[in-house]
Amino acid sequence: MERTLIILKPDSVQRRLAGKILARFEAKGLQLAALKLLHVDEALARKLYVVHEGKPFYESLVSFITRSPVIAVVIEASRAIEVCRKMMGATFGFQAEPGTIRGDFGISNQYNLIHGSDSPESVEREIPLFFTPSEIHSYSTADAAWLQDE
Repeated sequence: MERTLIILKPDSVQRRLAGKILARFEAKGLQLAALKLLHVDEALARKLYVVHEGKPFYESLVSFITRSPVIAVVIEASRAIEVCRKMMGATFGFQAEPGTIRGDFGISNQYNLIHGSDSPESVEREIPLFFTPSEIHSYSTADAAWLQDE
């Protein structure tokens, strides 16, 4: 099993899309391993986006993620990173394909609804920013045999 971090950004929370977005992940067969509502402070935002430090859009990323509460989620499944990234769609809503989260709910290039870890290395760095090991839960579901290849 692979884990990934998903963050429903302030625009998802403010637009009351969190339930719809989380339902898509669950309907796909992905498992929620951790979930919390929190307000990202500036220090946490800078740690999250450290890979973008020095880029022209860095300060606007920090400003945006700290504006309002977010929902942080750890998702667990086979190929969780790849599957979640595909479900999210292209970074800019106006470029995202219909059927993706950004394609169905977004049009902005600044307010893009969702963050997802882009690699195993990002997962290792990002999940501990939001969750302690005791807050992450692995468990079996009744439909697991129908969702995962043997």
